[in-house]
Amino acid sequence: MTNRPRPQAMSITEAAAERLRKLGAASGPEMEAVRIGIKNGGCAGMEYTMEYAAERKPHDEVVEDKGVTILIDPSALMFLLGTEMDYQVSQMRSGFVFNNPNQTSACGCGESVMLKPAGQPDPQPANIAE
Repeated sequence: MTNRPRPQAMSITEAAAERLRKLGAASGPEMEAVRIGIKNGGCAGMEYTMEYAAERKPHDEVVEDKGVTILIDPSALMFLLGTEMDYQVSQMRSGFVFNNPNQTSACGCGESVMLKPAGQPDPQPANIAE
């Protein structure tokens, strides 16, 4: 019996990969990857986190795509399955954008989101008309 290759947890656009390669080159050889995670915070309840990673932790999910390595914090994995990471530049701002199928809502400023674990139904709105 042969094992099927596991699908990647996340995908990366070419724009995101290019930006990560530039950040990696500027940070020096101590940066092995970028670690992506989720933390509680913001007006919608959760925020994406990104940090330079000098080494892999034992339970990190590793995504290698387009010449870059992303490490996903194991506690964030179920919220990030199927996510596409992009890098966008506009007149007002530039930054990484997460196109996440597990996102159920976002705050008006776009800095925080509400996420559900992959495969879970969308939360039902509360019935306040009682």
